[in-house]
Amino acid sequence: MRSKVGAIGFWSGLTAAAAAIAYDVVQILQLIGALRFPMDEILIYGTALCIVVPFVTEMLAFHYLSDSEKQFWTHGALILATLYAVFVTANYVVQLATVIPAKLGGTVGSIALLEQTPHSLFWDFDAIGYIAMGLATLVAIPALGRTGLEGRVRLAFLANAVVTPMIATVYFFPDYSYGLLLLGFPWAITAPLSMLLLALLLRRRASQA
Repeated sequence: MRSKVGAIGFWSGLTAAAAAIAYDVVQILQLIGALRFPMDEILIYGTALCIVVPFVTEMLAFHYLSDSEKQFWTHGALILATLYAVFVTANYVVQLATVIPAKLGGTVGSIALLEQTPHSLFWDFDAIGYIAMGLATLVAIPALGRTGLEGRVRLAFLANAVVTPMIATVYFFPDYSYGLLLLGFPWAITAPLSMLLLALLLRRRASQA
């Protein structure tokens, strides 16, 4: 059973990392003006949505492949990962299935409350989600060793957690700008790196067992 959990966690982690990198690429293309509506929004929300299930599944595998005395920390991380999933999924599904079609149909005014714009309802949903993701990596740190691959995952998780206050600043600073968005750019490295290294660790833990 551990080998199956390890395999699921490994491939889920690779998928999550690939989706995060795809999201990063779309974000860059959007910032430089290489994408236009509706493709920019479809791709940005679509790639972000593709991170959700693989990331939560990877964290679930991490919980089951951790020693019992460390599962308090992995359980906490899994709860926070689930919180991330709930908020961002609610946001991205609404944007993809409701807001974008309304924009294309010229009826977005009737559902303006649902549109993700700076400091809107679903902007805050997105903020809560990514803050929860960062806290998940922070809470999981005590479940990791300090040397070898375990140590590298630990450092990646710590780096991702350190970026979280920057993410919060991007979302909640009173005056949003593209320049402010660059403050959160380190996430583009720390998030996929964390997912990738954890995937490798899960495969190793399963094989060692």
